[in-house]
Amino acid sequence: MAIAKADYIEGMAKGLAVLESFDTERQRLNATLTASRAGITRAAARRHLLTLAHLGYLETDGSYFWLSSKVLRFSGSYLASARLPRAIQPFLNRLAVQAQESFSAAVLDTDEVVIIARSGNDRNSASTANSRVIAYGLHLGARLPAHATSTGRVWLAAKSRAAFNAWMKGRKLPRMTPLTTTDARAFRNLIDKVRHDDFCFASEEHELGVHALAVPLRNAKGITVAALNVVASQVRISSLSMQRDMLPLLLDAAREMRPLL
Repeated sequence: MAIAKADYIEGMAKGLAVLESFDTERQRLNATLTASRAGITRAAARRHLLTLAHLGYLETDGSYFWLSSKVLRFSGSYLASARLPRAIQPFLNRLAVQAQESFSAAVLDTDEVVIIARSGNDRNSASTANSRVIAYGLHLGARLPAHATSTGRVWLAAKSRAAFNAWMKGRKLPRMTPLTTTDARAFRNLIDKVRHDDFCFASEEHELGVHALAVPLRNAKGITVAALNVVASQVRISSLSMQRDMLPLLLDAAREMRPLL
């Protein structure tokens, strides 16, 4: 949302930028690294780091800082109070029991999708060839690249063509695996196909050995509010079976949820 300049608290924005500087690539940061990642001066970064550590949101050894468990208060409060995850969760649990696979729902945040709900009965055993897969990073609050995931592509297909073109402008598509689509023209064609099919199947583009199928979750007004997907191992289920057996389950669940969203 847009706000008046007088209502904008720059200090708060910088503090949140500092918190967002920490990710899976950089779990520990000093003032210099934080300044570079947050786009602020080193002196400002140092003050924000010290303040956040004083408040308990960061831990430090005196030189480097890292996130503390206190930051989970925000995600915990969201998951406990937000209507969308609570509405979706029972359907994910039912799907997991029916199909014996891993299901999740995600929302789009700029160039990433964020998992806001997931089925809770996954197992990951390497002892059998038919073990159910838990793909890397599939946990509540996980952020995954939109361009390389089925849920992200469903969200991008839900954008208007003008909005999608704006999203693509000047954007490089990082290669996550040797099979990730990184060519801009090929990716545009792929999103056109998702828009036409109203579902997305992605195989080994985010993680090798894993494929995923996603459909949009729309509310009663037809607006996409989340993407629903199933993730499976190629060893356990083939690409053909994935679309033949799983797609009807996802579509039925999406239709059932629509009045609730």
